[in-house]
Amino acid sequence: MAATSRRRLPALLGRRNGARPEAPVEGTARLGERTKHLVKRLRPGDVAVIDHVNIDRIAAEELIEAGVAAVLNASASSDGKYPNAGPLMLAREGIRLVDAPGAGLFELLKDGDRLRIDGGTVLIGDQEVLRGRVLGTAELEQQLEQQRQEIDEALAEFAENTVAHVREETDLLTGSVEFPHTEASFRDRQVLIVVRGDRHRRDLKALRAYIRDVRPLIVAVDGGADGVLEAGLKPDMILGDMDSASDAALACGAELIVHAYPDGRAPGCERLVEARLKHTIVPSAGTSEDVAMLMAYEKGAELIVSVGAHFNLIEFLDRKRGGMSSTFLTRLRIGEKLVDAKGVSRLYNPSSTLAPVGLFVLAFLILLTILIITSPALNDIFELFWLKVRIWLGLQ
Repeated sequence: MAATSRRRLPALLGRRNGARPEAPVEGTARLGERTKHLVKRLRPGDVAVIDHVNIDRIAAEELIEAGVAAVLNASASSDGKYPNAGPLMLAREGIRLVDAPGAGLFELLKDGDRLRIDGGTVLIGDQEVLRGRVLGTAELEQQLEQQRQEIDEALAEFAENTVAHVREETDLLTGSVEFPHTEASFRDRQVLIVVRGDRHRRDLKALRAYIRDVRPLIVAVDGGADGVLEAGLKPDMILGDMDSASDAALACGAELIVHAYPDGRAPGCERLVEARLKHTIVPSAGTSEDVAMLMAYEKGAELIVSVGAHFNLIEFLDRKRGGMSSTFLTRLRIGEKLVDAKGVSRLYNPSSTLAPVGLFVLAFLILLTILIITSPALNDIFELFWLKVRIWLGLQ
């Protein structure tokens, strides 16, 4: 976060003047076609080389937190199909964002190259390697506003895909998914399901009092496990395809459940087998967060609190979801047992920690008074002590 703070001044100047600073940017190239994997090894000042169509909010937040100096994208950072705010978030933080589709970024650059980015021109030393298009704040703001006005088409396509896939995922509604036996007990407990999503770290902070008092069972969905650990907590269970959680998270001692395809294929098992980590498998349609919620429901959870889960159209489109059939069916099945973290943080009133202390002090003073009154020896000592206090205060 220190790197982000150091960029505040140029970022603010860029917004004030309506354009980003034109000074060349230098940094070490770090290549990764999947942004969520690349951010784990980025360092402040690096140049992130990615292949990410429609950079979403989560990816943008992680790139900003990593303190990158620039982002080179082998795909369109925003293809115009829906209003994605990720590119604008990067531009407003003063991060040079250059789109270079078709330029062959991953063939021309290699990890560790020292890059100099002048405008949209990328150089190694004095040699020009490629040219891309710089996405500035003013352009991205205008583009985002236009996309918001033209969202009708994306909404229609999204709704059609949702209806088309409902029939394929009815097992989620009928309860036909067979969940494995788990070491963690869900019965009559409140369950906190943490998904790697928009502002999940902020929501966890807001829920500190709730977590401290209620002690819910914590189920992390894939990369959400790292968010739980960063908050100083430990997940009781990690469920997902195991491609986003770090090695440290998987080895933290949580129960591991691999979400497999309905036909039983589970690519995530390979990683756990290599690491010799005990795990079980649950084949099911839908997303891992849907499966986690259904498991909690089917195993008797009293309440399900979601952190980072997707609740609106933009979040679904940001995560490259063409429809929401599984999520629709899941929410329909578990009904009122599901509560969003934001709602819990607003409604939950933690018990005062000062009240018990006050009662203890009052009880102690009453007991001490009784002992002094009933014991002649303690009464003499108290009178002598009080006499010295009066002399010290000049009241004698």
